[in-house]
Amino acid sequence: MKYRSLALLSTLVLGAGLAACSSSGGSSDGAGDGRTALDVWLMRDSVSAGFQKEFETGFEKAHPEIDLRIQIQEWEGIGEKVTAALASNDAPDVIEVGNTQVAQYAQSGGLTDFSDRVGELGGANWLEGLAEPGSYEGRQYGIPYYAANRVVIHRTDLFEKAGIDPARIRTRDQWIAATRKLNTGGTQGIYLPGQNWYVLSGFVWDEGGDLAAKSGGEWKGGLDSPGALRAMDFYRRLQALGKGPKDSDESQPPQAEVMAKGQVAQIIAVPGGAKVIEEKNPELKGKLGFFPVPGKSADRPGAVFTGGSDLVVPAVAAHQEEAFTLIRELTGDTWQKKLAVAMSYVPNKTTLAAAVADDPGTAAMAAGAVNGHATPNTPQWAAVEAKNPIKEYMTAVLTGADAGPAAADASRTITETLGSDS
Repeated sequence: MKYRSLALLSTLVLGAGLAACSSSGGSSDGAGDGRTALDVWLMRDSVSAGFQKEFETGFEKAHPEIDLRIQIQEWEGIGEKVTAALASNDAPDVIEVGNTQVAQYAQSGGLTDFSDRVGELGGANWLEGLAEPGSYEGRQYGIPYYAANRVVIHRTDLFEKAGIDPARIRTRDQWIAATRKLNTGGTQGIYLPGQNWYVLSGFVWDEGGDLAAKSGGEWKGGLDSPGALRAMDFYRRLQALGKGPKDSDESQPPQAEVMAKGQVAQIIAVPGGAKVIEEKNPELKGKLGFFPVPGKSADRPGAVFTGGSDLVVPAVAAHQEEAFTLIRELTGDTWQKKLAVAMSYVPNKTTLAAAVADDPGTAAMAAGAVNGHATPNTPQWAAVEAKNPIKEYMTAVLTGADAGPAAADASRTITETLGSDS
């Protein structure tokens, strides 16, 4: 599903748990003391208990007329729960949703349109990978909340032994050369499973392509475009510099656990993967570093898939203006900086990257986030992920199939799947 990638990113990035502040449910008209009760749904692990308490205190001090009621929701089954809430007369006032979920909710007409208030929220500086999927048919429904994306996690000791300075790896060609040098003896230059389609997507975007594009009102798969074929060829060359399986993704087996065994120089993952590696192999503590996925040229990092969340307001929410006030605060610069530091997130604006400069993993994410993208902005993309012809295509090419015909077949499946949204 669309939110699966966000849940995966959150699981790796975060370790903090939190408890609901009140029982789940919809909005009520008042708090019993003359204040407006504002019901907000945030997702499990999107904020720490400490940040949540600090924000609630600060918000209610600044807005004493509002009684803020944050309710923590679970990722499992959240799509159905949000859909039901949007169709009810008792919806919460603000809901956190995965950035690529917005289109499916907006399609039904169930969300408030914030297009005329983007300027008030600093929209000119939003991360594209959050802002673009937060829009639907030219209107802005989702307000960027926070982001996370993949970086290269590397063994600093192996790089030093090979005489490689990771700071000098700025281009794909330099990356291939360094990885080839690392791929020696019992060490894998990189562990890259054959079906990591999020990584492939970044290479496709770098080449000017896309997984699918809309033209003349119809969606068409794009894996067979010249740029996408170049991307697959680069993926093939990089994947060959390790022993990653060609027929599974990064979760089978978990790639952080593979790196923890001590024979892998690099993986492509969110920085939280480093914590997993160290937990599995304490001997690697202090031996892991991070750098952005390299780009085609040194002046721009490689494109990455942006996972993260947007905030939306149901069209039927009882307290529209108070909901906007909450969103303006939580996505504003002051609280975004605090959230980024507390949770090792990338802030929602490119202008706030300095807030995480002291966290090497998050700083690498923020550097890469300037070239962040999202999956095709259509409600039907979830159906594509369910079938996932991209994975099958990747395995076919990596096991010897001609990329051209295989890409055409996969693109045809994507086109047919997206057809119901044409």
